[in-house]
Amino acid sequence: MRETDRQEIRHLPLFRGMDSNNFDRLMRGAYVQNFPPQVDLLREGDPSDFLHVLINGSAELFANWNGRETTMSVARPVSTFILAATIQDAPWLMSGRTLEKSRIVLLPSEDVRAVFAEDNVFARAVVSELAQCYRGVLKDAKNLKLRTSVERLANYLLRWQAEHGGGPTFQLGLEKRRLAARLGMTPENLSRSIRALQDHGVQINGTQVEITDHAKLETLAVPTPLIDDPRC
Repeated sequence: MRETDRQEIRHLPLFRGMDSNNFDRLMRGAYVQNFPPQVDLLREGDPSDFLHVLINGSAELFANWNGRETTMSVARPVSTFILAATIQDAPWLMSGRTLEKSRIVLLPSEDVRAVFAEDNVFARAVVSELAQCYRGVLKDAKNLKLRTSVERLANYLLRWQAEHGGGPTFQLGLEKRRLAARLGMTPENLSRSIRALQDHGVQINGTQVEITDHAKLETLAVPTPLIDDPRC
């Protein structure tokens, strides 16, 4: 493992405060892989043998049922997935695949659980991250249940714009079919929502977005930190 990768992992909130010997112990069993785009990383229902740490690239977490598929979330660097299954020694509830060329560290789940049982600081960090994930799931549920498809798209655009410099022009960040799944829509419904936003200061051509009237879009979206702020 490159020292730069090791340092990036060490600075994640999950690993930052843990005992140095325990961190070294985790790293001894870890290995790094480079994956091309569209490679399956894990499969829903399989045992959670590894905790994944995304160093570069991006990965889609998705689920299937009865011939249908939906995007659950998109992991971006530097972050871990899927922690709950690792700690519980339970099957993965989602599948995962790379969206672009990605560099991923794999930590054996057995080692993670062993250190979790012995290192109090690491254990508290795990609980904190799981609590944050739980709150994220609640926010997703509120977003899906309380907002129309147009409002969900409007709030996604406002968040994405803020995360990428705040300029009026930016990229969607996902293919439209994946964005539709992430927002709980069909592709056709997303297309209708995109057209509806033209009256609220938004132009979308392909994957390029231009917000021409931020105040008008915000009036429609009514963003709230209790749904839209990942830090809250």
